[in-house]
Amino acid sequence: MGWLPYIVQKNRHFKILFLAGLLMIVTNNTLCAQYPTVREKVINLPNFDDPLLHYGYFVGVNNFDFKFLYEVGYYKNGLRDIEVKSNTGFNVGLIGDMRINKFINLRLEPGLYYSKRDLMYPENSIFENESDRLREVKSTYIHLPLIVKLSAGRINNFRPFILAGISTDFNLSSNHKNVDDNFSAVFRTEPQNINYEIGLGFDFYLNYFKFSPSIRGIFSMQNELIPDNPNTSGTSPWTGNIQEMVSRGFAINLTFE
Repeated sequence: MGWLPYIVQKNRHFKILFLAGLLMIVTNNTLCAQYPTVREKVINLPNFDDPLLHYGYFVGVNNFDFKFLYEVGYYKNGLRDIEVKSNTGFNVGLIGDMRINKFINLRLEPGLYYSKRDLMYPENSIFENESDRLREVKSTYIHLPLIVKLSAGRINNFRPFILAGISTDFNLSSNHKNVDDNFSAVFRTEPQNINYEIGLGFDFYLNYFKFSPSIRGIFSMQNELIPDNPNTSGTSPWTGNIQEMVSRGFAINLTFE
């Protein structure tokens, strides 16, 4: 397990999920240890999880950034990392849930995710003014995840769960068909992306519906960058030194079922 501290140190989104998961485990163990003495409450929606299919919707917020893999010799040339300023975005979508057994559910969660990231490039002699260093990357994703939900046993009106799955994104703001590039202040990305997702949350059974706050990490598995077109000025200072650019982020969803 010597790799775990390294991953946590290098990936701030993984760190958030790791700490949240640790809190969930501690909380669940505490509740289970005290279960024999927990006072029985009125059980809300006792048969809610029994049907094969049920539906719901979610709203939430997200925060995405980019991870860069640079060309060999990038740092030897005295260049610094590209700075990424993440902005809080929003998510909204629907949920279709299929019961596999008492503890496992398969979920389809189509949604709309909006995010914005600002890239600040290190100084370069090609840049004529300060605005050339800044690129705004706006993304409007049609997000289609297929998620496995693993739930613990229900304790009164409370039930913790973890999530894992894969997803694909269709970026409506990718500019992939635009013939202009960064030399015309247009940053282009691939129109589709594949991700893996992990997360955790809690189900709260209320009088008339189930409320489920959750947090999840979303990690891209493919390069999203479209290189700039060949130019007489030489290698593009915006994309020429980048081998790979992938998204990573987290989303906090409030689910109503």
